[in-house]
Amino acid sequence: MLDTLLGEQLLADEVARPGRLIAAMRHAALGGGKRLRPFLLIEAARLFGRDDEGVLRAACALECVHCYSLVHDDLPAMDDDDIRRGRPTVHRAFDEATAILAGDALLTFAFDLLADPATDEDADLRAGLTLDIARASGLGGMVGGQMLDLLGSAVSSEEADIRCLQSMKTGALIRFATRAGARMGGGGDKDLASLTRFGEIAGLAFQLADDLLDVIGDADALGKATGKDAALGKATLVELHGVEWTQDTLSGLVAEADALLEPYGERADILRQTARFIAERRS
Repeated sequence: MLDTLLGEQLLADEVARPGRLIAAMRHAALGGGKRLRPFLLIEAARLFGRDDEGVLRAACALECVHCYSLVHDDLPAMDDDDIRRGRPTVHRAFDEATAILAGDALLTFAFDLLADPATDEDADLRAGLTLDIARASGLGGMVGGQMLDLLGSAVSSEEADIRCLQSMKTGALIRFATRAGARMGGGGDKDLASLTRFGEIAGLAFQLADDLLDVIGDADALGKATGKDAALGKATLVELHGVEWTQDTLSGLVAEADALLEPYGERADILRQTARFIAERRS
């Protein structure tokens, strides 16, 4: 569906659409990747019996936000990366100005998708999802976390501060994914609390695994450079506590995820497997 939304739908509108900008957006959003965040949203909604095009549209909106963040993170002014998902980053494949605008366009297109009645007929639900993703992606979420990450050790190397940074930069969108899926599926308050906590666990596990791979991973398998955190002097929990502690913590997070999903029985098997995949991934 993302391919269609970033192709036929954009081109079908009567307003002029710069082809180079659309090409850059498609390069950013369709060039591989795990699709973890939209997958979590879809599976969380499916846990409560909802599986339709509206959920897919919300998942695509979330992926657009994530891909915009990658485009901007890769820019020379930020993380300065040449390779993403085994391909040239957008500013290398096109140019810096186009990359900035492609990121901007992906972000705003996400709000377009969420606000559209085609995603859900319930205006209150659409408004709630839009508010949640704005907060998850903005100053108090991903963007604020990226700012703290750029400041690096100039901010703090204390564990609580590292956890706060990571919960904002990486965790906020993952937490949004599982919570949004549960909301779209009609989950009750207890369900929302459980799926929100599951998202927090998944976000922490993802960042721990990512930092671990930066230390012990293979650049070819990852499709991006390794060893960058140490080179830039960035504080991480892996650097603070070591590889063995990180691996033990990831195992504990998987166990907590299993416990949260126990009331849902076999319906939650895919989410259980996903938590384990996040913690044990090698790429």
